Order: sequence, then C-alpha cells, then structure tokens
Amino acid sequence: MPAHLKQFIVDQHYEHYTPVDHAVWRYVMRQNYSYLKDVAYYPYIPGLQKAGLTIEKIPNLQEMNDALAKIGWGAVTVDGFIPPAAFMEYQAYRVLVIAADIRQLNHIEYTPAPDIIHESAGHAPIIADKDYHEYLSYFGSIGAKAMFSAQDFELYEAIRALSILKEMPDADAEELSKAEELVAYRQENMGEPSEMALLSRLHWWTVEYGLIGTLENPKIYGAGLLSSIGESVSCMQSNVKKIPYTIDTINYSYDITQTQPHLFVTPTFQNLIDVLEAFANTMAFRVGGAYGLKKAIDSKNTCTAVYSSGLQLTGTFADMITDKNGDPVYIRTAGPSALANNNKQLPGHGKDYHSHGFSSPAGKLKGHAMPLESLSIDELGYFGIAEGRDVVLEFESGIVVSGLVKTITAANGKTMLITFTNCTVKDEHGKVLFEPDWGVYDMAVGEKIVSVFCGAADKDAFVEIAYKSNTGTHHPVYDGRTLELHKLYQQVRNRRQNSGDFGFLGNVWFALQKNHHDDWLCALEILEILEHEEVEPALAHEIRAFLEQKAANEPEYKKLISDGFYLIKHPVEQKLVV
Repeated sequence: MPAHLKQFIVDQHYEHYTPVDHAVWRYVMRQNYSYLKDVAYYPYIPGLQKAGLTIEKIPNLQEMNDALAKIGWGAVTVDGFIPPAAFMEYQAYRVLVIAADIRQLNHIEYTPAPDIIHESAGHAPIIADKDYHEYLSYFGSIGAKAMFSAQDFELYEAIRALSILKEMPDADAEELSKAEELVAYRQENMGEPSEMALLSRLHWWTVEYGLIGTLENPKIYGAGLLSSIGESVSCMQSNVKKIPYTIDTINYSYDITQTQPHLFVTPTFQNLIDVLEAFANTMAFRVGGAYGLKKAIDSKNTCTAVYSSGLQLTGTFADMITDKNGDPVYIRTAGPSALANNNKQLPGHGKDYHSHGFSSPAGKLKGHAMPLESLSIDELGYFGIAEGRDVVLEFESGIVVSGLVKTITAANGKTMLITFTNCTVKDEHGKVLFEPDWGVYDMAVGEKIVSVFCGAADKDAFVEIAYKSNTGTHHPVYDGRTLELHKLYQQVRNRRQNSGDFGFLGNVWFALQKNHHDDWLCALEILEILEHEEVEPALAHEIRAFLEQKAANEPEYKKLISDGFYLIKHPVEQKLVV
C-alpha cells in the first residue's frame, strides 16, 4: 500500500469504546438481524460471521482482518470521512475502510458520519459474496484513476465538517446551521461534475444505497441502508420511488444528510459492472488524447499521461498544443515530474531530476509512415537518428527538435525516450519551446496520448502528497454523571453475560431513575434480562410501564422502544451472538 494511503490509518483504540457504545452496537445489530434477515439480499448472520463480527460487541479490527483475509480482503480504521479518491484506492487494494468511532445513542437510528456500525455491519457482511466483492474492488480500481477537482475537495471538507458537528452532543445550533448551508451551497455550485463526482454518485446508489432484484420485490445490499435501522424499514415503503439502475443514474445527485427520496434497483451484480464499464469508457484514462489532457489540466492535481510507446509522464499538467484535428502535439507539466514505464519509474528520471517540469512533442515525424516508437535502434540509425549524432526531427505538426542525441531509451520493443544535448525545440510558427542553455532535453516518444489518469504512475517513487483534512472527529470528555451511567450499563452487561444474583439490577434501576431519567436503552436491557429469566415480575412491570410512558410522551423514542419490546418477545438465537 502506498505511503499516501497509510497516512489516513489510525489506531482503533478498542479500550475507548464505552459500555454505552457496546449497548448501541448490540441494539442495532439485534434490530438488523430481526428485520434484515427477511429483506437483505444475503444471509445476514453467515455474512457477519464471515466478516468476523458478532451481535454482542463492537468488532475488533484484528479479528475482522483475520476473517476477511480468508476471502482476500483486509480492513483498516480511519478518522471519519477520508477523501473519495483515497477511499476508492483502498477499495482497489481490497481494503475495507472502517471509521473507528461509533454513533451516539441519540443517533442510534442513523448518523450522517461514517462510523463502525455503518462500515463493518453495513459493508463487511456482504463482502463474502464473490460477485459483489469483485464489483467493489473493480470499482475501486476505476475510481482510483478518476479525475477530481478542487470543488470535489471543497465539498468533501464541508461534508466532513458537517458530519463531525452532527455527532457532537453540544454542537452550537448556529454553527450547525452554517455548516448545513455551506454543504448545500457547495453542492449547488460544483460546476460541471468531475469524473470522481459522477463516480461517487454511482457508488452512493449502489455500494451505499443499492437495492437488487425487481422493482416490485427488491432486496437491500447497500451498506447505508443495512446499517440504518430507520431507513432500512422506510426505504421499502411506496413513497420511496424505485428506479431501474442504468448509466442514467449518474444524473442523480444525493444529499448525505437526508433520507433518500428514491433508490435504484439492479437485477444482478453483473449489471453493476456493465454500467460501470459504460461509464469507464467515457473516462480520461480510456479516452486519452486532448480530452484526457484537458481533464488533467483542469484538475490541477498530479496526473499521468501515457504515450502510445508506453512511456508514462507524471506531473501537474499545465498546457498543451493541439493540431487542426484537435490532437495533442505538445504537452507540458509544471513543477516536479517523473517518467515511468509499466508503473515503474525510469532510472534517473524522478521528480528531483525533472523538478521544474517536463515538455515534449507527440505525434509522427513528417514523411515517415511508421511512428518513431515503432522503429528499432537499427531502423532509427538508418534514418540518421543515433547516439552521438546531430539530428533534426520535424514532426507532422510543424514542431522541430534539433540537437545532439545523447541516449536512446527503449523497452518492450518500443522506443520511449530520446535525450538530447545542445537542443532547440520550436513550434510551427518558430516560437522557441526549449533552448540549449536550459540543459539536457528529454524528448518523449509516442504518436498518441492513449491514456490520462489521476495520480502517479509509480506511486511509491513519486510519493504523492495526498490531501488530508485538518479537522478531526469529536472525541467527548465524559463528566462524572456520564461515567456513572457507563458503570450502570457495564453492570447490566456483566449480568447478561454471567448468570448470578438479580438483586443488584433493582439498584441499577434505582440509580437510573434518580440520576438518568432520560435513559431508555439501559432500562430496556434490564427488562430484557428480567423477562427472559422470569424473575422480579414487579420490577419488570415497573420498568415496562416507565418505557411505555416515555414512548407515549416522547415520540422520538416510540419506535426505538417498541422495537426493543419486540426483540424481548422475539429474541435473537443465542448461537448467533457468540
């Protein structure tokens, strides 16, 4: 894995998860099993087990890696949202990116921020499906080459900041409102969407919010739905429009902070690949030429252009000259650049050597039927192009290169580079593009630019400086009252996992009523133990009455508590939680 991806990895710090965090995980996972076993595309529990997950506790990263390794995947923990380009590249390496944090109890149904429930309970279980994980990694390999823009980064930063604020329990209302307005503004002022922006739409409507099957009877496979105990139910209702998944899906933007008003249904995973292929055929890395170079110039990011000889030029593309047909005949990078072949940097041609940029013609020589790259060393010599000889190369475009040939570099039967000293380069109008005083001139050889993609050819050698946000996710500092609540949750958890005396559960309930009257989940867990083991009926009746009253008085808890009652009556089989 290249260094620019490793910078996003953070330690999981498993010990930082609180007893409340584990209770949130358990509640969501039990709800998921209860409902998703009937509407999820894949067998939910076998999928969990293959991903190294259980219902009872937040997953340990190492346990997940041990399980995922059996299907050729791995996992890393990161701090919230990472840039889309990095996320795609992780997928290409078959690495599942998991946000280390977990949602707060008051966001138990849904959070706009990535969290360990969404990533591991949503993405990981379906990874075991071969057709799906092949699509996922292939998507990553396509996305890793996609062109992205400054507006993409600005939107990413705005969404990340908003998601962090929404997970802060004491977020300022005015600050939150401004963050929402900024996301809306940047979404509405993206200009022409970049390749990455369009790919992100395909990713959102498949990997995150995809349905599979028929419009009349779809099943859930998207992680955003699988990890949302609220939207996984509401998405099946008739007011959420179901649309066939086609290439037209790229025309549908999305709002990460809202439930989705429509969803797309694919008949098969193969259809996902077919749509991805159709879009990939329009991308710069497959189209190349002036189209691809313009995308690279507009992006202002590190990109790579591939000549038909196989030579790869990496750098920040500044400008190009085209002929009357619109084909590039001269290209230039600005700043550190490098040359490579087969994604391996050519010796002596790193960004330290080409620190001020690189420029070179492209195209065929005037009067030559065969492109220069296809001529062997002997054939080049026949035309007077040989080391130690002065030559004048006139291209069909009118560009002229004249100088002393120092070296000729070839690989895989193709001439890729001719290095000159005392070299002058002029365009068709006589404008000087390179002078002898500027030093050695390395001329790339290639009739055409066959591909242009985002990023470096040799990522390890070039060592890209990837964009990384300066904002960190919120990590709360707990006051004494909250720490006391954590202890109460832990006592209930210990009792559930180890049979013993029930008397102290009454003490926990008393402490909840005295100091934590707003809690509902710990009370529900106590009720679960009492009713399953048919003890302390008076205490169980008192707790149930409290929860019923809370559900009636506080509508935001009605569904959560009602679903909790359902799980007590219809418990998850014990064999599924160990």
